[in-house]
Amino acid sequence: MLTKITKRDGREVPFDAGKITEAIFRAAQAVGGADKEMAMELTLDVLKYLKQSYNGGVVNVENVQDAVEKILIEQGHARTAKAYILHRDKRTRIRDAKSDIMDAVADILVETSRENANVSNSPSAKMLQIASAASKAYYLNRLIPEHIAAAHVKGDIHIHDLDFYGKTLTCVQIPLGKLLQEGFNNGHGYIRSPKRPASATALAAIVLQSSQNDMHGGQSFAFFDRDMAPFMANASEEEVYQAMEALIYNLNSMHSRAGAQVPFSSLNVGGDTTPAGRMVTKNILLAYEKGLGRGENPIFPNIIFRLKEGVNFKPGDPNYDLFKLAIRVASQRLNPTFSFMDSSFNKAYGDQVSYMGCRTRVMANKRGPEVTDGRGNLSFTTINLPRLAIKAERDFMKFYQALADMIDLTCEQLFHRYQVQARLKVKDMPFLMGQGLYLDSDKLSPEDRIEEVIKHGTLSVGFIGLAETLTALTGSHHGESEESQVLGEEIIAFMRNKVDKAVERYNLNYTLLATPAEGLSGRFIRMDRKEYGIIPGVTDKDYYTNSFHVPVNFPISAFEKVRLEGVYHKYTNAGHISYVEFTSPPVNNLSAVEDILRHMKECDFGYAGINFPVDFCDKCGYLGVIDSDECPSCGTTAIRRVRRITGYLSTVDRFNDAKHSELVERVAHN
Repeated sequence: MLTKITKRDGREVPFDAGKITEAIFRAAQAVGGADKEMAMELTLDVLKYLKQSYNGGVVNVENVQDAVEKILIEQGHARTAKAYILHRDKRTRIRDAKSDIMDAVADILVETSRENANVSNSPSAKMLQIASAASKAYYLNRLIPEHIAAAHVKGDIHIHDLDFYGKTLTCVQIPLGKLLQEGFNNGHGYIRSPKRPASATALAAIVLQSSQNDMHGGQSFAFFDRDMAPFMANASEEEVYQAMEALIYNLNSMHSRAGAQVPFSSLNVGGDTTPAGRMVTKNILLAYEKGLGRGENPIFPNIIFRLKEGVNFKPGDPNYDLFKLAIRVASQRLNPTFSFMDSSFNKAYGDQVSYMGCRTRVMANKRGPEVTDGRGNLSFTTINLPRLAIKAERDFMKFYQALADMIDLTCEQLFHRYQVQARLKVKDMPFLMGQGLYLDSDKLSPEDRIEEVIKHGTLSVGFIGLAETLTALTGSHHGESEESQVLGEEIIAFMRNKVDKAVERYNLNYTLLATPAEGLSGRFIRMDRKEYGIIPGVTDKDYYTNSFHVPVNFPISAFEKVRLEGVYHKYTNAGHISYVEFTSPPVNNLSAVEDILRHMKECDFGYAGINFPVDFCDKCGYLGVIDSDECPSCGTTAIRRVRRITGYLSTVDRFNDAKHSELVERVAHN
């Protein structure tokens, strides 16, 4: 007679046959059964089998569950057996998830994850990431449909910001002008409209911080120059400069998310030609150029200079001098980046299109006005494009069918997440929704659900590794072969067409995103290398190439890189960015930078930046390219190295391993 059973943790406990009966009965109920006596009879058969097999010894939980499956199948209860097996598998996954959480917590307690280069290594950051690990496990095992969760776990897709799946939204273009004119309440009382420049920029920083606490992605001012102008009209240049300098200081020191990070902030400028608007743009650029207190390169905000003919793009345009200043600052400090209002896909909206540092773009609207202010991306999920190409084995029809199926699955997952988000209430995002930041949210009450508001947001299907995809399909990426370039454009056009059809099917704003793959670039390729081995040009490095970019280690001129990547911007209506890489700050060749930006405009770019090393000695303040481990001025090793990663700036020590490898392999473009 069985008297004891060994649990999974090694403990021996009294054997209880009643638990077998209950498990069988629950499985039977799952398929419509209701015969408790039959469950008891089957339990007797299980006990008989265990006694014969283990001769009265101690059995473990797995032995018993194997026996139950065997008896159910042999006795002709196949449907009940299937339900039992599925329940057992689900419980196994839940246990594994708990174990994974414990392992993740152990790692986080040593150092926070570097999936996000803007998260610090502070105690609050560790607590945030421990909560993140638990949230991910919960959503994968309890909320997300199993076939979709499995696609994420296997690496077919990547659900970004999974830990916030049912809690909030990704990002928003904040209507700063409205908030400053009307005042707002960030939870501790009403804040009235400011009177002076310093007050206006102080409140702008508070708005960014408060909004960031309600969301998991970026916070942006779509028209920073226009919205700040009314508060600068009667001020001196010096007063405006001091206000902008204070804003930059605040955005590099003011923390959000329980103190774990500074807000992901972006400011769009350059389009306001009024004297006050020009003063805003000029002084935010000058303050950024000066740097922080000892000349350090600011990380935030990401300044985006909006380019448009007739406004600032050509000599004689009213803000052309500000364009020249923007080039000068960008050539020293990596910011500003540049957006192009005259591209084929932006021009219809005049100068109303704004971007975020992560590359996000939100404009068309199936369910309301086509505006930028008060809208953002709700969530995005990335498809592992190289894996589809590897599995297709150069069969193009097989590849396209698999891609179509994966897009459909991704759209289904995004709709599921949308339905979860739609059930949230205004009070769940008290600043974002409660203070009317999101379009139409000022029409709702605290207990109202937010579906009527978030219908204005976007749901984005992303992709990574077009270069590796083309190599797997043809043997060459688009930098190596014009035929591959043609195929690359065909693939991305196919994706955009499928996503556009999802807009009609779901009556929601589905868009195609050139994914900013920070933590993801290494995750996908590690999984694919393990599954398919080392494939030259595909899985033979530590990262997949960002979105549609030409591989960073491929020798190519800046103008040729721009020509090749420009064709993809028009398809990726959720956002895109391209870069050219210099070996050092191009401060002595500003005309070359302007030439490149003009070439970008001709190649139908939407958004772009220039990259180069920016190194700073924390001891003596030396600023320049430091090729060794020691400062050339004072010999210290305390060197702060700033680089651009997926749109935003970061210090190299916060890069994850995949991005470190990418950084090492980057080559300059002549």
